[in-house]
This record gives sequence, C-alpha cells and structure tokens, in this order.
Amino acid sequence: MKILIVEDELELASSIANYLNCEKYICEVAHNYTDALDKIGLYNYECIILDLNLPDGSGFDIIKFAKMKQSNSGIIIISARDGLNDKIEGLDLGADDYLPKPFSLSELNARLRSVIRRRHFNGQIEYCYYEIKVQPDVRQVLVNDTQIELTRKEYDLLIFLITNQRRVLSKETIIEHLWGDFMGIEADSYNALYTHMGNLRKKLQDAGAKDYIETIYAVGYKFNLD
Repeated sequence: MKILIVEDELELASSIANYLNCEKYICEVAHNYTDALDKIGLYNYECIILDLNLPDGSGFDIIKFAKMKQSNSGIIIISARDGLNDKIEGLDLGADDYLPKPFSLSELNARLRSVIRRRHFNGQIEYCYYEIKVQPDVRQVLVNDTQIELTRKEYDLLIFLITNQRRVLSKETIIEHLWGDFMGIEADSYNALYTHMGNLRKKLQDAGAKDYIETIYAVGYKFNLD
C-alpha cells in the first residue's frame, strides 16, 4: 500500500518513511506544498500523512486539492499546531485523523491502519470475500480458513484488486500503485506485473479459491465476484 508523507522536516520525514517501509508500506515523500500537489495530481495513495506548516503553502489547501481531485486517499494530519480550531478545520475539510507533534511512530502506524480499515474494509479487522478472507492489520490472507503465504507485492496487488472490485484497472495503473516513483512504465515493469499476477492467481487457486481475477485483453485486469 502506497503512502505519501508531506513533511518539510527532513529528519522526521525520513524517520516516518523508514519506519513505515519496515511495516511493508511503499512510502513517497514531498517536502513542500508544490511537490505535494504534483504528486497528488499524478498518483493515488492509500493515505496522505500531512504536516500543516509547509514553507510554500498550507496543508489545509492540500486537503482541499485532494478532495477536489476526488481522491479516495485517507488523510492523517500531523502538526505542532495543537489548537482546537486547527483540528476542527482539518477534520471538516475531510481529514480522517489529527495527530499532534511530537508523536510515537507506533501510534502513527496504528492510526494509519485504522484509517485504511475504515476506508477499504468498513472498519472491520477481518473482511471476507466468499472463500477469501483478508486480515489487513496483520497483512494475512486466508482461503477456506487456511492461511496462504503471499509476498509483499502479491498481497498489495490482491488488496488493490479487491478494493477496486468490478472496476477495470489498467496495467499502468496497477504498476504505478505497486511501485510508484520507483519503477517506470517500461517492459521490465510489465514483466514484473505479469509475474506477480501469475503467482498470485496460482496461490489463490491452489488453495481452493475461484479465479476471480479477470484479464481484460490489451487493457488490464478486474477482480470480479460475479
């Protein structure tokens, strides 16, 4: 799952990114307002971790821009501004949570998991799709109540397909979601996608799941429960 960290304090941004990378998130960082708008305009994120005080603009305006773009990203505000009015304004604009500085990275991670659960799994710790069961907090997938071992990319791919079920996802959209800034839309990217998709389908079917992943010729894929 891909996270955008908008924070002008370089050391803090790096600490958050390193911690969340260890928690198996893909993290991208913007250190200012302009870069944040560019990234939100180009890419989709599961969640945006957002500082309000940026050197060239307001975090409140970033929230407005994300909502205007109709982004489904969750938004967690992190700020040294701990006033009630700032909290109310941020939440009223559409932020999901507000965490005052200083904070522990473990608490930030817990709030991040909560936001993702609410947005994609109706707040449930465990979510079922027929014989497939997803436990997002521990990043586990079970088929017919038997856990299957998925790689980080296979898990992220499955969740992206499931949370966009019945929607056709282009190969380019899936590649951008899985690798973000770290992989270009090149032949190697497509080959990597085909490999992960093939492995995921095989593991699900070997465990007894139906093949819900439909290949849309020359376009991409769709997770179809019909």
